[in-house]
Amino acid sequence: MIIVGELINASRKAIAAAIESQDREQIQKVATDQAAAGADYIDVNAGVFVGKEPQYIKWLVETVQEVVDIPCCIDSPDPRAIEAGLAVHKGTPMINSISLEKERYDTLTPIVAGTDLKVVALCMSDDGMPETLDDRMAIADRLVNGLLQHNVNVDNIYVDPLVQPISVNNQLGMEFINAIEKIIEKFKGIHTVCGLSNVSYGLPNRKYLNQTFMAMAIAKGLDGAIINPMDKKMMANIVAAEALAGRDEYCGNYLTAFRNKLFEF
Repeated sequence: MIIVGELINASRKAIAAAIESQDREQIQKVATDQAAAGADYIDVNAGVFVGKEPQYIKWLVETVQEVVDIPCCIDSPDPRAIEAGLAVHKGTPMINSISLEKERYDTLTPIVAGTDLKVVALCMSDDGMPETLDDRMAIADRLVNGLLQHNVNVDNIYVDPLVQPISVNNQLGMEFINAIEKIIEKFKGIHTVCGLSNVSYGLPNRKYLNQTFMAMAIAKGLDGAIINPMDKKMMANIVAAEALAGRDEYCGNYLTAFRNKLFEF
């Protein structure tokens, strides 16, 4: 499972304040804590700062990479911000995200074309958010094939079928889950990823729903998640679900997690 640590996001008030004041120490602590907890990528997002996003993304990438060896996930629909982050990033980052929305697709495709960048392909179009499995597959088909035609390696594509709240429509959870399975069947070698917390929006005990939903998605083949790696119960749930889904040879990761006391809450 590829874990993208989600905590350096300017939608969080404390992070926005740290970005605005250029508080390197606070940003670096959040980065190192997530890396120590098992993140494979550190998401960096400065989206609330309209007009300043490119300079802040550049600063975030440099600040984070001073203290961690893992790559960043550069999180912005703005190609200027993506390019600013890429200009200073060491190693191969992930781009979050491209979609089938024409403006975003047309501006971000040239940036990722023919590169080894990892890219999140979000199942959204100018028609809005998909609701059904068929909606998701139609967008995924056009989006993935477009990226392949632009010489993006299938192994570098992480399709996000877009999680939506079950409090709005009780079928949205399963529409997403089934899309994971179909996408993996159709595009051999492709990856899937999601930020899954939206599934529980508006409901009590959200963490429990999120953990259960994660296990269900893993059973269908989900192999990437944009989450809080400091959530020990979620991380333990991922390790256990992967073992049960047959994706942990001889349960090696599960046993390592047990020895490292991951299951002690």
